Amino acid sequence: MSNSKQLQPDSRSSLFSLNTLPKDFLAGIVVFLVALPLCLGIALASDAPPFAGVLAGIIGGIVVGSLSGSHTSVSGPAAGLTAIVAAQIALLGSFEAFLLAVVVGGVLQIGLGIARAGALSAFFPSSVIKGLLAAIGVILILKQIPHIVGHDNDPTGDMAFSQMDNENTFTELLSTLAGDIHLGALVVGLLSIAILVLWEKVKTLKRSVVPGPLVVVLVGVALSVYLRTLGGGWEITSTHLVQFPVAESTSAFFSFFTTPDFSQWTNPAIYIAGATIAIVASLETLLNLEAVDKIDPERRDSPPSRELVAQGIGNLVAGLIGGLPMTSVIVRSSVNVDAGGKTKLSAIFHAVLLLLCAALFPLYLNMIPLSALAAILLVTGFKLANYTLFSQMWKEGKYQFAPFIITLVSIVLTDLLIGILIGLGVSVLFILNSNLRRPIRRIVETHLDGDIVHVELANQVSFLNRAALDKLFGEAPQGTHLLIDATESDYIDPDILSLIRDYKVNKAPVRGVTVSLKGFRDKYQLQDEIQFADYSTRELQDRVTPDQVLEILREGNRRFASGNRLTRDFGRQVNATASGQTPLAVVLSCIDSRVPAELVLDVGLGDIFSVRVAGNVIGTKSLGSIEYGVAVAGVKLVVVMGHTHCGAVTAAVNLLGTNQDVGEATGCAHLQAIINEIEPSVDRDEFRTASAQGDTQVQAVIDHVTVLNVTQTVQKIKNRSEVIRAAVDAGQVRVVGAIYDIASGKINFLQDQDDPFNDPAAQTPQRV
Repeated sequence: MSNSKQLQPDSRSSLFSLNTLPKDFLAGIVVFLVALPLCLGIALASDAPPFAGVLAGIIGGIVVGSLSGSHTSVSGPAAGLTAIVAAQIALLGSFEAFLLAVVVGGVLQIGLGIARAGALSAFFPSSVIKGLLAAIGVILILKQIPHIVGHDNDPTGDMAFSQMDNENTFTELLSTLAGDIHLGALVVGLLSIAILVLWEKVKTLKRSVVPGPLVVVLVGVALSVYLRTLGGGWEITSTHLVQFPVAESTSAFFSFFTTPDFSQWTNPAIYIAGATIAIVASLETLLNLEAVDKIDPERRDSPPSRELVAQGIGNLVAGLIGGLPMTSVIVRSSVNVDAGGKTKLSAIFHAVLLLLCAALFPLYLNMIPLSALAAILLVTGFKLANYTLFSQMWKEGKYQFAPFIITLVSIVLTDLLIGILIGLGVSVLFILNSNLRRPIRRIVETHLDGDIVHVELANQVSFLNRAALDKLFGEAPQGTHLLIDATESDYIDPDILSLIRDYKVNKAPVRGVTVSLKGFRDKYQLQDEIQFADYSTRELQDRVTPDQVLEILREGNRRFASGNRLTRDFGRQVNATASGQTPLAVVLSCIDSRVPAELVLDVGLGDIFSVRVAGNVIGTKSLGSIEYGVAVAGVKLVVVMGHTHCGAVTAAVNLLGTNQDVGEATGCAHLQAIINEIEPSVDRDEFRTASAQGDTQVQAVIDHVTVLNVTQTVQKIKNRSEVIRAAVDAGQVRVVGAIYDIASGKINFLQDQDDPFNDPAAQTPQRV
């Protein structure tokens, strides 16, 4: 066995690690306390038996928790399904018939998981996921405020905007503010919030083994018992306490379990309901799973398709024994994460507690004040909808913030399902808009016969790109030459291919636009057709002027500096230049590894002669190479290209300025020849003055010497070479200097700016 395998712990044994077991145990208790009223409230909001909600929580923890690959997700009856469940129970006529639909939905979910439909979760925009998290936080805050003060008309688990009692989230708040407040519940609620805040602020309490929510519940029960002795408005009655169904006997307990009405298996409505449950539950699960993974402190990824299988099995079991349909639930999951849950054992343990208390201690559960549990959910809401999240989304720009805030508002004002669908719809609109604005890469290349507009298609070109491409074609003015490049495309939609064919054959000729094609696969039946020379030819070399060559190089550097280098077909250029070369320019540059001339000028094979020597100095051999380029190869331009922070110039300035021997200082026996060429550009006194002023001034001197060295090299080339001087005098060739800025990637041609570093703002020291 390899060492890597030996180091990977078994996933089953890791559930019972001594490091995580205590944390999972305590987290399970907290999740149990929160899940209890949610299970009952969701069942009540769904017009289903109260125990059906508890049973869904038990199955969601034990069955789904055991099979799930998520470490932090907790499943149970879904608030987002309440409207669907209530509608389907009414439509099918009985709860037993509805259970058969839950069984069908579970089977369909298992099929979706096996078919790996969970991969769809990769397409959920993060802005929608974060909007979901924030929306749940806002809903928890708005929904729990009434329960904090004893206004318990609405079930605790109802998360929808429109409520069963014909109120909504905001009118319920207004009723509360109008004075529907229970003093006893208010005291318990406010004290619970204070305890939870204190538990977060005091490090000793936060690190203690006792979780704050457990203390809140125990204090709430004790205070409730005490207030009962005071009587009157202080007594917390059963309407403000958990109302768990109590079985008088074992047989009565088992009577809570319900089986499906299998006689309805021929009813088509059963299968429509089952498909609805499967689709909606799967969507909610995948979204909640993504959201939970985002708040997991250990940033673990949950396998979505495995989760669908686990949820399907859970819903299958729930349908067979009388439980509500379930999903991964963000409220319980976030409470689990906040309580310190490390593995899925916390989800399993919370369900075990639900089962034990339902069977053995229901009377004790009914002693818990709803306001204490509401305080736990309220504090959780503030953690989910925190200022940092809103600030982060705002800073990411409108394309992230708009879907985020629209998702949040939509969920708050409708329900979980409708809000998510609105959020996803808005995100799709933003994606469509983005594709319309920037679907393709458009680069302009300067050519002698006119600019070539390179249209580089993306890796995947779908029908969404049609509008943008059609717009680009429609805006191309007469005389334009378009090169449509599909070299990087793995897939092109048939609609796009049809658009390109129609434009090339019919519309472009009428509008005076020339269209070249490159890189299309054989199956697209669009052959490569390049109607211009994408390399230097003899005809181009004969026709081009020195100024035009300079403009070609200048434009190439602009593309390089902006990150829009052309995608060149080097294989085609290799074949085209195999029989000979007709370059346009000679570039004498430094050997510095950061300044490859072909790249920074964005030229192709055969376009330039590249001569490289340290310090871009001129010697006998380099001058002979340049003469060959001018007199024999026929180039029209000679560029001497220095660069900022040049090592050779730096060495020359330092060595000459300090009067050191080159051989002794560097150990390089042949470096003196290069230093000698640079020496005329160095002012020793200037260097000494700058040295006294600091490194910034020294660097300014070095960059200034670089410019002088380039300028002197330009003059030396013309002075030392009779053939080059004659070509310059005849106007056939130009010799120019240039400085490449290694920080920006931009080239300053000295014919445009004699000294790009001689800027008063740069405080370059003057010669003394």
